[in-house]
Parts: sequence; C-alpha cells; structure tokens
Amino acid sequence: MTAGQIYYDIIPSPIGPMMLVADDDGLRELRFELDYRPQTPLDGWVHAPEKLAQVRIQLEEYFAGERVEFDLKLNMQGTDFQKDVWQALVTIPYGVTTSYGEISQQINRPKASRAVGAANGRNPVPVIVPCHRVIGSNGSLTGFGGGLAAKQWLLELESRRFALR
Repeated sequence: MTAGQIYYDIIPSPIGPMMLVADDDGLRELRFELDYRPQTPLDGWVHAPEKLAQVRIQLEEYFAGERVEFDLKLNMQGTDFQKDVWQALVTIPYGVTTSYGEISQQINRPKASRAVGAANGRNPVPVIVPCHRVIGSNGSLTGFGGGLAAKQWLLELESRRFALR
C-alpha cells in the first residue's frame, strides 16, 4: 500500500450504495455495501467528495446509459497476475460477455481459468473494470462482489444500450 492520504465518498447507484476509495494516484477501490461487508471507512480516511467527483460523474453517466467506457486514473493494488487479469477485463467490449477460460487464453495462461476466476473476484474496482462481463463457460452467471442481482442488472443495462447502438 502506498503511503499518503486515502479519500472516500459514498454514492447512490441503481445497484445500491457504493463506496469510492482513492489516493492521489487514482481510484483504488469501489466497494458495495453488503450485509457481510459494510461500508465503513478506515481510521485516517478523509471524506472528500470533491476528490472523487469525476468518478461519480462517470458512474452516473454509465448508469444512465450515456457512457460505455471509463476514463479514470486507477491505482489498483494486487499481484502481477491479478493486474494482468484486470487489464484483460478492461478489453471486454461494452455489452459483450466472456468466460474465465477465454480470459486465461488472452493472458497466455490457458490452464489458469480458476486462478483467473479468483483474480476476477478480487477486482478492486468492479463496474469500472468490468468483471461483471465474465460469466461461466456454460453461460451461467457466476459470483460478483455486488451480488448476482447487481451483476444481472449491469448485464441487462449493457445489453439494452448495446442493442440501441
């Protein structure tokens, strides 16, 4: 973890409140409020909506169906393998789904689909880095940090908007 100030804001969304967490190097996390993981800032974090205004605006545009790509500075913390998976997630086009196996092929780790699934599950900035676009090889919805109902909502938003393009 880099030294320095951590900023946060909690914003409403159609899939529930989201906590945005950033430092001066970019957005670090987007957290969903769930029963087992409340949105509680850590000691020393500063509530700074102004520092996260661009993230909020772009998320509002996305949820309104007006944005298909994000243009934000990210500072995700993870292993090299996780970062490779997260980078592959960013390449999944809006309105398109893929599988863990296809991601493992993309990152040249064809036998690592389970590890890709684990890295996908540790994506610190869901929605913006679209892990919700990864589904099971049989087409089933698989886990999502915001819950399966939120994943379904996001996929339906994108499929409706994609059909209009």
